[in-house]
Amino acid sequence: MKKLIAAALIAGAAFVAVPTAANAAGYAPETAGTVSGNYVAGGTAVINFNADVFAPGETVNVQVTGSGAVTLGALPTTTVSKAYTAGADGSLAVRVTFPAGGSGTYNLTATGATSGTVGTAFLTIAPSGTAGTTTVAANGNSGTAGELAFTGGTISTLALWAAGGAIVLGGGLIVVRKSVRRQRETV
Repeated sequence: MKKLIAAALIAGAAFVAVPTAANAAGYAPETAGTVSGNYVAGGTAVINFNADVFAPGETVNVQVTGSGAVTLGALPTTTVSKAYTAGADGSLAVRVTFPAGGSGTYNLTATGATSGTVGTAFLTIAPSGTAGTTTVAANGNSGTAGELAFTGGTISTLALWAAGGAIVLGGGLIVVRKSVRRQRETV
C-alpha cells in the first residue's frame, strides 16, 4: 500500500511539474520584432528582432523549415540551420530567401544559445506572380501581419501549481480516508 501511495504522489508531482517546464524557456514577446519583405516564390523576407530580445553579442541559432528549399546565407535546403551573432544591443536581423518554385508555410525559429530566448515567425508564400501573406501565430493563429508570433502560454504557472496541488491533495485525502475506514473495520 505504501508503494502505491508513493507511486501516486510521484505521478501527481510529475503531472504538476511537467507543464511548468514548458514555461521555463524565455520566449520573445509578441512585439519583439517585425517581418518585412516580398513573400512570393523567389522573394526575400527580413525578420528583425528588436534590441534586448537576445543577450548582447550572444550566438543565436536560427532554423528555417518549409515545404521547399530556402536559402539562409548560402545553404539551400528544406531545413536550414545557421548561427548568427546578436548585435551589441541584443538585436538580430535574419534574411530568408524563398525558393523560386516554392509555396506554402515556412517556420523560422531563433534560439539564443546563452539566454534561451526563443523567437518565431511563420511566413506563408504564394507561387510567383501571386500575392503572399505573413501569418503570425498569436493565441490560435491570429495576430497582426508584420509582428513575431506569441508562443507563450495563457495560463499562469501559479494556476497550474494550484490545480496540481488540489489534485494531489484530493488523492491524498482519499487514501487517508480509505486507510482509516480499513482500520475501523478491523477493530
